[in-house]
Amino acid sequence: MKGITTDQGRQTLERFKMEAANEVGVNLKQGYNGDLTSREAGSVGGQMVKKMIDSYKTGSNK
Repeated sequence: MKGITTDQGRQTLERFKMEAANEVGVNLKQGYNGDLTSREAGSVGGQMVKKMIDSYKTGSNK
């Protein structure tokens, strides 16, 4: 989250990440998540990208 400059932006991105993790069944916790497998981490990131693309296509901004 190096490029996010506001606290609100960081919090929004963190909520978005937690929501994506829940949707794919990954147990993500606050703080360090170094115990995740590459597959689990990739599925969270992939879900986030999928949701961003869907949001862009439908024109909705949450």
